[in-house]
Amino acid sequence: MNGHGGTLREDLTLTAGALLLRPWREEDASALLAAYDDPAMRQWISTPVFTPAEAERWLAAQRAGRESGSRFSFAVTDTGRGGELVGNLALKRPGPGPERAEVGYWTTAGARGRGVASRALAALTDWAFTAFADEGLVRIELLHQVDNVASCRVAEKCGYAFAELLSALPPDYPLDGHLHAREAPAAEVRRTADRRAAAAGTGGGRASGR
Repeated sequence: MNGHGGTLREDLTLTAGALLLRPWREEDASALLAAYDDPAMRQWISTPVFTPAEAERWLAAQRAGRESGSRFSFAVTDTGRGGELVGNLALKRPGPGPERAEVGYWTTAGARGRGVASRALAALTDWAFTAFADEGLVRIELLHQVDNVASCRVAEKCGYAFAELLSALPPDYPLDGHLHAREAPAAEVRRTADRRAAAAGTGGGRASGR
């Protein structure tokens, strides 16, 4: 994994074997449009990207999210296939509470069945819990529609346990959903608590319960 010492830099990249997770670029517009030209993906995605103008707006939104710190979106590419775009992965931190974040992703039609989503999600999860530990991140959530069986398998494979059944909210969410969640590793939580205690001058005493 790259990015230590500059975890939130605009040029931050992550790796997972042959997969490279990098910031989205303007020149990705054509590959983005090709990815969205897939009926299966359109079934799960709420924001359409069907025209060059929509692609431009989508890419601008990813840049703005990274600059504001509310959304860290990565283009997932396969270095073993000449940098082919194989997916998108995003860590979303839209609310004021630093202890929780949400992750979302999609993979291109040609990349499905190759373990892209699970490998990329594992890398992003490890990075997020390390990068935002000092800000108190202890839980990452993953949501998907109940009939998205593939996403359910990816979540469970990456340690995101089923937490709650979410009621449908038509028209945006016509079906019930699954909420999965993964907690920060206990060792990381303890290290963060110790750093905070030391900074407060308590000598590393036990942190109070939440």
